[in-house]
This record gives sequence, structure tokens and C-alpha cells, in this order.
Amino acid sequence: VAGDYGSDIAYYTGSTTGTSRDNDICSAYSPITWQVDRKCHLISASSFDKMCADMKAQVDDMSKDLYAHGARTLVSDELAAKQVV
Repeated sequence: VAGDYGSDIAYYTGSTTGTSRDNDICSAYSPITWQVDRKCHLISASSFDKMCADMKAQVDDMSKDLYAHGARTLVSDELAAKQVV
């Protein structure tokens, strides 16, 4: 991949999406971690379409992940990880 992709990454503990987890119900797959490229990168619509097509074509079909997912309410500060990035 050309460009400076992945040159400035933020790392976080905890999941950010899904409405089935909250301050009382945590994920059984913890600890969940995720990474974000701090720089904004443009993506073409055709590239996004190809990503969706690739997800559906995998042996482990990801068709069920192609819908808009909800976002949960933020976790209380006292329950959030105390990490400095």
C-alpha cells in the first residue's frame, strides 16, 4: 500500500460498537483492543464496494456484517481503562 498509512496509530482498550454491551454487561472476549490511524485517508466508493464483495466471497462468509451497526452509550469513566496513549 502506497502512502503513509499506519504511521501514526492510536491503540485503545475496549470495544466501541454494538448495543448488546453496556456498563453492566461486558464482552466475553475481553480484553478487546482496537487501533485507529490518526490521519484521515480518502477511500473511493469502488474500493469500499470491493471490500464488501471480498467480505461476502470469503470462505467464512461475512455477509451478516455488511449492515450499519449501532453504537453503544459510552462507558462510565470509572469503568473505562486508565491508559495514556
